[in-house]
Amino acid sequence: MIKGNIIFIGFMGAGKTSIGTECAKKWGKQFLDTDQYIEAHAGKTIKEIFKDYGEDTFRQMETEALCSILDTVENSVISVGGGLPLREINRGILRQIGTVVYLKVSPEAVRERLKGDTSRPLLQGESPEEKIKALLTKRGPVYQQAAHMVVDTDGKTISEIIGELEQAGGAE
Repeated sequence: MIKGNIIFIGFMGAGKTSIGTECAKKWGKQFLDTDQYIEAHAGKTIKEIFKDYGEDTFRQMETEALCSILDTVENSVISVGGGLPLREINRGILRQIGTVVYLKVSPEAVRERLKGDTSRPLLQGESPEEKIKALLTKRGPVYQQAAHMVVDTDGKTISEIIGELEQAGGAE
């Protein structure tokens, strides 16, 4: 049985926010998205933060957000940005906050789910398919290392994924 906070990590398009929102409703927990949290505190969108300050500043903002969440958030479902677990310090903080669930997704599923989405700074420009494959190859092992549990999301509905989490003890 997973107690306390549940944190969803994984690549963009894996379903972290969609699945997290539904889990929170079903399990009577609060929902928090770290990207929305950062945007609210910065007064800018993630895309604007990347453009105005660069990725390094945004990654530092993610770490600061996690530190704040660690001290204040209980009984919640948390969705984090796809790059947040890349910093070792963040992986440690995530595991302190609660149970980390890696929502695994294939490059093909990402491409299909994010078709036409222009809000993802790392997928802009030439060859988004190649960027997806390269980023997933790099990030997959990091997500795996950070997670307490892995759930493959390809070809599954949100209800099916929630069912898998419940079978694994995903709701208190």
